[in-house]
Amino acid sequence: MRSLAIKVINKLKQKKFKISVAESCTGGLLSAIITSISGSSKVFSCGFITYSNISKINILKVPKNTINLYGAVSSQTCLSMVKNLSKISKTRIAVSITGVAGPNGGTKKKPVGLVFIGVKNGTKIKVAKFLIKNKNRIFIQNYSVKKSLLLVLNSFK
Repeated sequence: MRSLAIKVINKLKQKKFKISVAESCTGGLLSAIITSISGSSKVFSCGFITYSNISKINILKVPKNTINLYGAVSSQTCLSMVKNLSKISKTRIAVSITGVAGPNGGTKKKPVGLVFIGVKNGTKIKVAKFLIKNKNRIFIQNYSVKKSLLLVLNSFK
């Protein structure tokens, strides 16, 4: 995963872009992986851990109605998170992650391992949905971070 983060940082440096992240189920792991690499300060702008619904509403300005209608773990909430993060941070690249890391908290409609990742590169936005079969919390968090880094790299294509 470290090598992926290095690729992302190098690509951002090459393009002279900054990145910001808003994390929920990963609890800051994406920010930690990126900032563990020397030179990341040239490209990493900010990271928010918006774990609770109230923080998504107050910090990222996700409409309360979106969370009430679709839930915190939804493509709609993920999209709102990444769009508003982009406005707040004024970075070219923005990433949002929301999901159910488990081992508890899952439902039939939203099982443990359901994760949404949003990546905004300029005007391009992609929200990807993942249903991770391995129900181990640390596995889900690491998988989500890895997929986030891959989605950022793919956003340049």
